[in-house]
This record gives sequence, C-alpha cells and structure tokens, in this order.
Amino acid sequence: MSELSATGQQRHAARALACLDLTSLNLDDTPERLDALCDRALSPAPGIIIHPAAVCIYPRFVSQVRARLQRSGIAVAAVANFPLGSAPAGEVVNEVEQALADGADEIDVVFPFRAFLAGDQVAAGELVRLVSEACRHGAKPATLKVILETGVLLDHSTITAAAALAVANGANFLKTSTGKLEPAATPAAAQALLEVIAAAQGDGRRIGLKVAGGVKTVADAALYLDLADPVLQPDGAEPGNFRFGASGLLNDIVTVLGSAHEAQLSSEY
Repeated sequence: MSELSATGQQRHAARALACLDLTSLNLDDTPERLDALCDRALSPAPGIIIHPAAVCIYPRFVSQVRARLQRSGIAVAAVANFPLGSAPAGEVVNEVEQALADGADEIDVVFPFRAFLAGDQVAAGELVRLVSEACRHGAKPATLKVILETGVLLDHSTITAAAALAVANGANFLKTSTGKLEPAATPAAAQALLEVIAAAQGDGRRIGLKVAGGVKTVADAALYLDLADPVLQPDGAEPGNFRFGASGLLNDIVTVLGSAHEAQLSSEY
C-alpha cells in the first residue's frame, strides 16, 4: 500500500467512525451486552478519540444506554416497527413515544414496505407522518430515520417512490435496510436514495442518508462516502447528514486507526 493510499484509508476510517451508528439489534440482547456496546462506543481503542455518532438499539434498552452515554455527545437511536415493518400504526407510535420519553435522540422506523408493495401507499405514508409528528412534538425534537428495506423494494423506481413518500411525510434520513434481509445495502440502492435526497435539497430540505447492512470494512465505507459526498453539499457526508448502521465495521476502523496511532508513536519516540 502506498503512503497516499494509507493516508486515504485512515481519512476514510476517521470519517466512517464519526458517522457510525454502532448497532446491536439481536433478539437475545441483554443489559450486559448493551453495557459492553457502550464501553466500545466510549473508548474504541487507545489513541482513538473520535466517538461514533450514535448507539442504535431496541427501545427496551434506551434508559440504560441513555444513562451510560450521558454527556458523551453520542446520540441514542432506537428502532421501531422493527424489523418486519408490519405493526399497527398505533403500536408503533406508542413504541416511539416511550423510546423518546426514555431518552432516545433518534428513531429508526421501518417503513411499511410490504404494504407499500401491495399498493397501500396511504397507510405507508401515514405511519411515517405519525412517527414524524411524535419525533417533532416530544420533550425535545428527535431525528427520524426511515428504513426502506431497499433489498425488498428492489428496483430503482420502486425505491425512489417509497423514499419520496417517506420524505414527503417527514423523514429526516433515508436508510437503506434493517440488515436482517438480503440484499441489504448496495451502491445502487444508495444511489437511488441520493437521487431523492438531491431532489429534496432542490426544494430546500436537508435529508440525510444512512447505509446499513453489509458494511464491514473501511473499503466498504469509503465507497459509500465517495458516492454521497457530491450530493450532500455543501460539506459532503458528515454525521449530520450521513450515517453507517453497523457493528462489525468498528473492528476494521480500529485496526486502521490503531495502526496509524502506533505509527505516530513510533515516530515520536
């Protein structure tokens, strides 16, 4: 690897870490596992001081994680209607309101993708609208990320239609996938969402992109950062408008940045 490519890899690793929603969404998650996740978020490795943007979890852990991340600057993100996207709207709103009351800063809600594919655009849009209202009218405003499950929506026109519906009903971010179904994130799906984001920017709305599912290496992350930078203007992809939803990605980030830190120490001593 040339010095230039090594520097580029380190730059992308630092950007990916700053934009990372460190995630644990396993059915068998325990309080102990969530404590360990918070430990990773608060101190990824010696010499690495960039914290992730958020920790993303099931709603039942919000109070615990909120307490652990207090004053860290790391947001608490809770999923809703997850992962199937098929819960009744009233149940989803109750779930969201409880998560917000417990201290969630961000809500990642699954778009009713199967209802949308069956032709029920009204119900799909209405759920996003109701959750958006809950996020806006809580004790403090919360960011709403809408998970579109692009691997099921599949074709470009269907993805962009669903994404446009989510934006029209209050989404702050468009998210590719739950990570529970294959295919998860793909560059083609991200590009489709970026087209909708670009159109929203033309109308004066600032919508972010979250790439989730299958992003495991800094090289994977670099591909999506480079894809998003030209669209997410004026400053390119940054935590306010771009996220990765991942857990394993942190391992490669730490490897890359840890190597850079060791090299710095070697040069200093």
